[in-house]
Amino acid sequence: MGKDVIIACDFSNREEVLSFLSKFSEKKPYVKIGMELFYAEGSEIIKLISSMGHKIFLDLKLHDIPNTVKKAMKVLSEYNVDMVNIHAAGTISMMEAAIEGLTRKDGSRPLLVAVTQLTSIDEKRMKKEILIDKPLQEVVMHYAKCAKKAGLDGVVCSPLEAGKVHDVCGKEFLTVTPGVRFADNDSGDQKRLTAPAEAKELGSDYIVVGRPVTQAKDPVEAYRRFIREFVG
Repeated sequence: MGKDVIIACDFSNREEVLSFLSKFSEKKPYVKIGMELFYAEGSEIIKLISSMGHKIFLDLKLHDIPNTVKKAMKVLSEYNVDMVNIHAAGTISMMEAAIEGLTRKDGSRPLLVAVTQLTSIDEKRMKKEILIDKPLQEVVMHYAKCAKKAGLDGVVCSPLEAGKVHDVCGKEFLTVTPGVRFADNDSGDQKRLTAPAEAKELGSDYIVVGRPVTQAKDPVEAYRRFIREFVG
C-alpha cells in the first residue's frame, strides 16, 4: 500500500467543507471526517463527500465496552468509508469486537486502526494526568502490539514512533501519523511533530494534516507540497 496524505477536514458544517473541497478540481485528496463535522452533519456528509470521489477516513475514535463498540461498528460498516478508528486503550477484547462489528457479510470492511496516544499528549502530561508511569514510547509500542494481536490493520501514532512500530509489528502494519507540519508552520496544540519529508524517512504510511492545508493561503498548493515532500 502506497503512502498518502490525508487532509483533516475539521470544519463545523457542510458549507465550509464543500467550499474547501471545491478548490481541488484535479486530484481528489483523501480526507478525514472527524467528530465536529460528523456530529454536525451526520452520515449524509459521508455520502456527499464520497460521491465527489474522495476516499474517507472516519475519525470517531470509539472507546466503550466491547458490545457497544461492536454494534456501533456494524452501523459504520454500512458507510462508504475507507478507514475508521478506535482507541487502543479500550483493550484487545474491545478491538476484536470492533473488527467483528465492522466486517460485512461478504467479508469486506474498511481499514481499522487504533489510536495509541494522541499527539497532543507528551510524556509529562501522560504521567501526571493519566497516571501512566511507563515511558511514552513503551506505552505506544505495547498498544501497537495489542492492536496487531487483535487483528487491526495499524495504529495512529506520532511519526517519531512509526519506524519502531514497524520494527515490532511488521512493515505491513500501517502507521497513520498526525502531527506533521512544514518547518515554517505554527505547531498549534501538537506536541510530537515532524516535517513531511522526515515523516516519510521515519516510516509513516499516511500523514494527516489539517490547518497547514485548510488554513493556508493557497490550500491546493499546500497540499501539493505535502504530496511532493511525503509521497514524492
